[in-house]
Amino acid sequence: MPTCTLYALPYQPDPATYFSCLRDAPGAILLDSARPGAERGRFDLLSAWPVQQLQVLADETGRAFLQRLRAALARLGAAHLPPESELPFAGGLIGYLSYDFGRRLEHLPTQAVDDLGLPDAQLGVYAWALVTDHATRTSQLVFHPSLGREERERLVRLFEGCEPRASGAFKLLAPMAGDLAPKQYHAAFEQVQRYIQAGDCYQINLTQRFRAACQGDPWRAYQALRQACPTPFSGFQQLADGSALLSFSPERFIRVSKGHVETRPIKGTRARGHDAAEDARNAEQLQQSPKDRSENLMIVDLLRNDLGRTCEIGSVKVPELFSLETYPNVHHLVSSVTGTLAAGRDALDLIGDSFPGGSITGAPKIRAMQIIDELEPTRRALYCGSLLYVDVRGEMDSSIAIRSLLIKDGQVSCWGGGAVVADSEWQAEYEESIAKVRVLMQTLQGL
Repeated sequence: MPTCTLYALPYQPDPATYFSCLRDAPGAILLDSARPGAERGRFDLLSAWPVQQLQVLADETGRAFLQRLRAALARLGAAHLPPESELPFAGGLIGYLSYDFGRRLEHLPTQAVDDLGLPDAQLGVYAWALVTDHATRTSQLVFHPSLGREERERLVRLFEGCEPRASGAFKLLAPMAGDLAPKQYHAAFEQVQRYIQAGDCYQINLTQRFRAACQGDPWRAYQALRQACPTPFSGFQQLADGSALLSFSPERFIRVSKGHVETRPIKGTRARGHDAAEDARNAEQLQQSPKDRSENLMIVDLLRNDLGRTCEIGSVKVPELFSLETYPNVHHLVSSVTGTLAAGRDALDLIGDSFPGGSITGAPKIRAMQIIDELEPTRRALYCGSLLYVDVRGEMDSSIAIRSLLIKDGQVSCWGGGAVVADSEWQAEYEESIAKVRVLMQTLQGL
């Protein structure tokens, strides 16, 4: 099987140095670990000039689109990395799936208004990538065997002569505000409680959207937000129409490596404290909270079932339960569910069987998605979708696109939500939805 060629560049701990040299190029995309040295913060990956761009078609089912992605990988051609390499990407697909791609996998109502008009999915086929490994402190160009010599030489010249480019200004034209007044959120919360009492569901992830008019360079906004909220599944993608996706997610959706599968659901949140003592109390309260542990366990069970549809019978395990992860604005309760891909199944089968992630829908999943569509007035777009790559070897990593923003048509939108269960209190859930994105909104307001 053909082998990818690697070309070493000077190590750059901040991917902005290299990305700034191509961010205006067609298909430019950055998957940014944003936490060098941390577990799950090892690699940054960026690319541009895709061989092909694939958007889901108007009447196309999710399964049909996934099959088109599979065919595109096959056309690019199988390849390996050199035996000593631990890099995660050998050429393949990079892009996003919106939350609403789930409508193409399951039968859902269409009450929520699509007022943002973001395509449900867009992934490019990339024959090269620049991958930075923070563990080995290396930055390397990875060239798929199909990439021609002249293009390889052009990319080497581009990055060897790369001088960081300053971004333009970015500013909000008004403070960010929620679409739902507290009384509207309360009414939606009460309807969730009625559904829970009727036995329709056990948990619903109820979300509200915040937005404001804005102008300027989305890359400037990304850089400021990355500094304020570094997370291991960050990313930036500028689309052909000028829209930009900015994500600062702490949550992995699914990773596939050599047939081993892992998902890491987040469920359970506390705000950071104002001082060290309060912060420690908040973290301890979260770890010991029966309600939050119950919420987390519901989603772990849901994801065990989702992975079980694609993994070997008996291989699905829960090696980590109720771990604490801490970020600049919140503490989270995180678990891990693992498995082994069944024979004849691949990473795109996992997407088809598990998307969207159960941690951001509720349980049971399909009924939860139906209730979300009824109670949230607008569609979620990128929020709770995924930024991901799938390479020609079958390797994949993907995020749950929480803490994410869409800049489109002179407006910036972000979303905050949380799990509602039988013993939830509406004021606490309302405040949690704001706490999760407060650092994003305050940072933008300060630009």
